[in-house]
Amino acid sequence: MAHLIRSKFQNKLSNAATSMSNKSTAKVSGMMARMGFQAATDEEGLGFAACDDLDYDHRQGLQMDIMKSDEMGGGDAGEGSGEGGMGGGEDGMAAGDSHYQRDGTGPPPSGSKASGLGEEEKSPKITAWEAGWNVTNAIQGMFVLGLPYAILHGGYLGLFLIIFAAVVCCYTGKILIACLYEEDEDGQLVRVRDTYVDIANACCQPRFPSLGGHIVNVAQIIELVMTCILYVVVSGNLMYNSFPTLPISQKAWAIVATAALLPCAFLKNLKSVSKFSLLCTIAHFVINILVIAYCLSRARDWAWDKVKFYIDVKKFPISIGIIVFSYTSQIFLPSLEGNMQKPSEFHCMMNWTHIAACVLKGLFALVAYLTWADATKEVITDNLPSTIRAVVNLFLVSKALLSYPLPFFAAVEVLEKSFFNEQERTWFPNCYGGDGRLKAWGLTLRCSLVVFTLLMAIYVPHFALLMGLTGSLTGAGLCFLLPSLFHLKLLWRKLLWHHVFFDVAIFVIGGICAISGFIHSMEGLIEAYKYGIED
Repeated sequence: MAHLIRSKFQNKLSNAATSMSNKSTAKVSGMMARMGFQAATDEEGLGFAACDDLDYDHRQGLQMDIMKSDEMGGGDAGEGSGEGGMGGGEDGMAAGDSHYQRDGTGPPPSGSKASGLGEEEKSPKITAWEAGWNVTNAIQGMFVLGLPYAILHGGYLGLFLIIFAAVVCCYTGKILIACLYEEDEDGQLVRVRDTYVDIANACCQPRFPSLGGHIVNVAQIIELVMTCILYVVVSGNLMYNSFPTLPISQKAWAIVATAALLPCAFLKNLKSVSKFSLLCTIAHFVINILVIAYCLSRARDWAWDKVKFYIDVKKFPISIGIIVFSYTSQIFLPSLEGNMQKPSEFHCMMNWTHIAACVLKGLFALVAYLTWADATKEVITDNLPSTIRAVVNLFLVSKALLSYPLPFFAAVEVLEKSFFNEQERTWFPNCYGGDGRLKAWGLTLRCSLVVFTLLMAIYVPHFALLMGLTGSLTGAGLCFLLPSLFHLKLLWRKLLWHHVFFDVAIFVIGGICAISGFIHSMEGLIEAYKYGIED
């Protein structure tokens, strides 16, 4: 008798467990099917519908409770917030579960709306024109002065490379922004990442969740510091060639320029510097127009026969780095797109900015090279007559000195977040005191960074070679290699065959150009240092 009762009891428990397991499996399968992961069978779909019917009334009741609580006054809400602390998780589950209701919609939590409005008020959005202006500032900087030197060693292939680099950098900028988004359960794109580092970390998960971010940070620091070095190099070069009769060497002029840049160590923000950015850009366009106007005045003497289809195998890879470095803007694109009023206009903005940059750079490089041909120097303004050169170079030096704080401050921010952030458990303590003031040793480190850029500019005073080395080392990595690799890793299942082909081709070509440009730039620097070759 006891054995019979025990067997019946076990059968009932087994049936109940099987029923609950089947219902749970059916519900999960149906949910996954709605999200697009797998197709539910008829039995699983019926089971999911049954489970949905059982839970529907309960979820609707929770939604009614939320609506009633929203309609209550401020006093009742204040009291309820204290007593309802334990129930907050249940309400959160109800709000989240509303995505799986029959209509597929549901009111978001009221807190999220408030926080969203607060964020919008704190960070004002920019228009597509303003975003395009920032991109133009990044890719139409002083480093355009080295493009005629690239034509010297590349001929028509150098012109083609200017166009090709514009197309590729525009494409990789777009796919980099695409890596910031993922589709939710409703098929809508949602921004789940904010920075280049976030994308890199997502690609290295789960085995190495922070490796990608470290690689990107190192590349950013190298590029930003090398940009600062180039500003010091070009300042010394321009001043030396503007006043060749004075008994002051190029290195001495670089020291004078660095002395003017030491106040950058005290910067906490770029508000004071940003006031001059528009003037710097206008001055740069005026300088370009003056150079092109002078070249056009000598159009009768243009040396079209000097533009060849052959390339200098040893020096053309350096030209590749120069051209690539002149288009680098990927570091700033994630934050720029995140602050746009209409992110949907990002692609259009990238198109017209890179088309304009391609036309202006190609025209400037070709016209300048046709004017001076084989006598083209690393910094094209050195070819100008002494009377015009002094005026143009003074404007360029002013622009270089006013442009220095931006990459310097960005490099300092990356270094502080990576090594001097107590909240992130970094290696060193915070550089700032409790009152927000910079500590003495933190200020010393900033001054040391300024001095380091000076020492590099003194011992490696070669503008084109440094520009080619930086473009090959970090420019190609941040503009070509990493965006295409991240795009393939994060969005592989959604890419069409031609997207995969473009990404693989860009990765292979970019890798070859980066390696060859780095090797030849290093060889050029070693040769220049060994034999004491000046610019």
